[in-house]
Amino acid sequence: MSDQIATLGQLLDGAGTQWRAFDIGRHITKLDKKQFLAIEQAQVPYPYPLAGHAWLAIQFWDTKASKEPYVWFLKFPLDEQSILVSASRDHFADMIIQALGTEITGEQADGKLDNNPYVFTPNANKLAAFNAQVKVLLKQPASQYYEHAQLYFSGKIGFDNWQSVALQGIADFALRLDSDTNLSNLQKAWAHLPIEVLQPLSAMLEHVEIPTSMSELLVNYTQAAISNNDTVAITAALRSASKGQAQGLCAQLVDNVLSSPVGQDSDVLLTIAGRCFKQLENPERLHIFMDNCAHHQKIEELFPSIFADLVAIPTIRPHLLGLLRKENRSETLARAIGRLFS
Repeated sequence: MSDQIATLGQLLDGAGTQWRAFDIGRHITKLDKKQFLAIEQAQVPYPYPLAGHAWLAIQFWDTKASKEPYVWFLKFPLDEQSILVSASRDHFADMIIQALGTEITGEQADGKLDNNPYVFTPNANKLAAFNAQVKVLLKQPASQYYEHAQLYFSGKIGFDNWQSVALQGIADFALRLDSDTNLSNLQKAWAHLPIEVLQPLSAMLEHVEIPTSMSELLVNYTQAAISNNDTVAITAALRSASKGQAQGLCAQLVDNVLSSPVGQDSDVLLTIAGRCFKQLENPERLHIFMDNCAHHQKIEELFPSIFADLVAIPTIRPHLLGLLRKENRSETLARAIGRLFS
């Protein structure tokens, strides 16, 4: 990497662009520039590792040009302490400089990163949610599909007529709950939504700090879903509440689910680990959660894969390692932990 440029931030600044960075691994979360710089310089661990990598979106634009912003979707490997492997970041920056010089915007940039090993394409849900969030941040109008999604969630065309509702429209609606009557319409509609809408909608709401009233509805709704053994409805509620403003209600939701008959279901456990991971920073809840994982019998690899996923998260790691030494744990949990090291 060139002597002058030591970080991606410097590369973007040097090219004369305005930019912002997002984590898009678990939730889409805007990273402030100080935090991003500290991560880049290996001063702090990456806060939201997923599968051993940092999953980033870097949006940048030329202040002098009127073109839409550019976005790089990047994944970089992390070490065992979840610190960014700076050699891979350097390698990426070198490839950029060789391909584009410092002219990283403009027509000559198009297509130049297609085969770059650090570039990835997010899945359709993530991409729709990211596009919707960026439009809100830039104070731009929503996509052409938004109005029809609003009409659908108002109930006026019937909840069974979901086939014409576009994924991008659902994303725009979810990211604009504070507009018009979107929130109250969603609250009235929730219990009537078919699975074909509920699943993509919850994949959008997991990136939204939903208001307390919506989290309260989800807690009540989940009680009924537990009684009906409806794991699809439960996982949708967990995803939707995971980034909500009322994290205490999300904790209550997780506790209710873990203590219920579906508390050892693989989809439920994977959703809690992947989306409601902040609730597992509580050592007692983490203990109950890992005990449930140990008691799950259908998928042998579930416990080790969830352990490996959570131990990489800096705020959970010390509590999880503490569980290895804890004395008052069930025989089943002790055996599952023992198998990790055998």
